[in-house]
Amino acid sequence: MHFWFNDEHEMLRNVVREFSEKEIRPKIRELDEKEEFDREILDKMAEMGFLGVCIPARYGGAGMDYIALGIVSEMLEWGDTAFRETISVHVALNSLAILQWGTEEQKQRWLVPQARGEKIACFGLTEPDAGSDVRNMRSRAVRKGDVYILNGEKMWITLADVADHFLVFAKTDPEAGHRGISAFLLERGMKGLKTGTIHGKMGARASNTGFIVMEDVEVPVENRLGEEGEGFKIAMSALDNGRYTVAAGATGVIRACLEESIAYAKQRVAFGRPIAEYQLVQQMIANMQQRLDIATLLTYRAGWMKNQGLRNTRETSLAKWYATEAAFASANEAIQIHGAYGYSNEYNVERYLRNAKGAVIYEGTSQIHTLLQAQYALGYRVDKPLRCELPPYDAEEWSREA
Repeated sequence: MHFWFNDEHEMLRNVVREFSEKEIRPKIRELDEKEEFDREILDKMAEMGFLGVCIPARYGGAGMDYIALGIVSEMLEWGDTAFRETISVHVALNSLAILQWGTEEQKQRWLVPQARGEKIACFGLTEPDAGSDVRNMRSRAVRKGDVYILNGEKMWITLADVADHFLVFAKTDPEAGHRGISAFLLERGMKGLKTGTIHGKMGARASNTGFIVMEDVEVPVENRLGEEGEGFKIAMSALDNGRYTVAAGATGVIRACLEESIAYAKQRVAFGRPIAEYQLVQQMIANMQQRLDIATLLTYRAGWMKNQGLRNTRETSLAKWYATEAAFASANEAIQIHGAYGYSNEYNVERYLRNAKGAVIYEGTSQIHTLLQAQYALGYRVDKPLRCELPPYDAEEWSREA
């Protein structure tokens, strides 16, 4: 395992940082205040290849590795959380799930246009009464001949109201608990499929977050992802990918808080000296640097494991848990360093704190990850091989065109 990025990774980091500096940061304050989703920025992300960054070229992607996925997530969130969320949902939760579990026909139909950015995809797992408690989902899928009839509602779904494709989960056997959940690929325009936008969020306000309603939606059997009853495994394996991008994004928040706090502390004068010279300010700066280094190591260790084709559920959980808590703590200290100015939206750190709070809740609350890590340590939880593992990265194979 190498603890450094190669030249391709460093170049990608610079490209995404420049993109965030040019395309996101000049607009984000207005987008955040108005709670507006900017489709133009999304289209530019597609043009840059971000929406298929770690998808093999034969499926329309950029053919880069999972470390590259982390870098794109980190540096987009350095710009703003809303745009990292797009990568988490469109790429990590949806597209990688199709790459891992889909048939060749499904990959051609769904994955190729998503990797090219021609279609936007979302992931529908959470429900009004079922967040961390996935087993309690109420969505139902009843098979009738060659179709399933889906009914149910999904809530807090990123990109719900702008997506073209939907990966949703429903119970095909309500009596079987989590073993009775199946996964389905839907597309906008299906009769009975409705979406809407949720307003009034604390953070990530430039991201589209909404709900999905399914009322007797007829879904062909060939749209089922994986086998009947494999939905829980598919969802959990997808979350390994989503949590990785959340951890990487949180690392970007820490980086942004550190950079802006250093710049402000050096130019802000109090009692005749730059506040950077005061030890308690230095302590907060040191805290952020420590968190950045730890979050970076934990996150990209998980990315390295993905590249090797190794199961990384525990490592990704740990990275997500640590990095998101560290991002929230760093944003809080960044506001403290900025003083009264940090409490207003004149500086970015106010937005960082609001955005960072969401990440300790979605894709597994900090409390859920605490329990997971304890169960791993105690030996109560052991990961078993899946029928379909996420494919390891192969530079030659992934760069080959169709």
